[in-house]
Amino acid sequence: MPLGVNMRHALTYDDVALVPQFNNIPSRTEPSLESWLTKKLKIGIPILAANMDTVISSELADILIAEGSIPILHRFLPLEEQGKWVKKYKDKTFISCGIQKIDETRKLLDLGALGACIDVAHGHSDRMFQHIEELKKSHPDKEIIAGNVCTAMAYHDLVNAGADAVKVGVGPGAACTTRMVTGFGIPQFTAVHDCAQIAEKLRVPLIADGGIRTSRDVVLALAAGASTVMIGKLLALTQESAAPKRKGTQGPLGLDAKFRGQASADFQNEFYGGLKAKTVAEGIDFWSPVTGTAEELINTLLGGIRSGMTYGGARNLKELQRKAEFVQVSASYIHESRPRPE
Repeated sequence: MPLGVNMRHALTYDDVALVPQFNNIPSRTEPSLESWLTKKLKIGIPILAANMDTVISSELADILIAEGSIPILHRFLPLEEQGKWVKKYKDKTFISCGIQKIDETRKLLDLGALGACIDVAHGHSDRMFQHIEELKKSHPDKEIIAGNVCTAMAYHDLVNAGADAVKVGVGPGAACTTRMVTGFGIPQFTAVHDCAQIAEKLRVPLIADGGIRTSRDVVLALAAGASTVMIGKLLALTQESAAPKRKGTQGPLGLDAKFRGQASADFQNEFYGGLKAKTVAEGIDFWSPVTGTAEELINTLLGGIRSGMTYGGARNLKELQRKAEFVQVSASYIHESRPRPE
């Protein structure tokens, strides 16, 4: 685009706020948190754990299932280990895959996985379309989640290729540096909102993936049109996550957890023996204090969602989306909104 041409405005979660609506809901415990994970699959709560190697573990999966969520295994375990996971959580879990080794994915689907999450950093591509179509030909009864994308056109194209849900988010993750390395990516609120305009017509759920720091961000993502929200760092910093732990000096438990992006040099060195020639890392790794249990975190997030729904006058997530009225805010809004004890 030449200089001087008007460019479209795009917003992050920090740039927007929701306008309170009339409320006739007597209790914050009344709103339903049920949503759709895919076209055919309902989920009890609108929260997913990121399918990352420092997030999802068997212990965390048990908690997610008990809370009403559905775990998605990451794709970097040996095939035999993934097979054991599927057998343990038969009909209760998704697997993840790339756009190669389709025969391995089919074997795992045959073992009883609900479906596959095709997990690619830039999901708007011919190879992604082909992979969706090939999996749908061999396993038409399995649900396919595809991503990641950040534009309405990309969302539309993945749905046309056969995706049953689409992951939205390029660059907002806590350990992701894609935007800083490449210059590409759409601020997450706008990405979700744009894709949701098409999702409402096509009726294929979208998953808001990345950029979540508090229940505020979850409520904004859901109100903007996401059916579920995928969370990485927050869950990685719980006791039950797959993240390596070490003794720390801060935090309530005196432990630190290691969180990393799957495009980080740390991850690439472990799984692939280093970065490929002519490539550069698009993620980082870091240690942060363990915050507590996954159950405590999930309950805090769900409590925030329920409170948000009463401010939105909504008994369910669809009503929250239908009534949602957003305003753009300045950086001063966040400052004004935080406690100021001094």
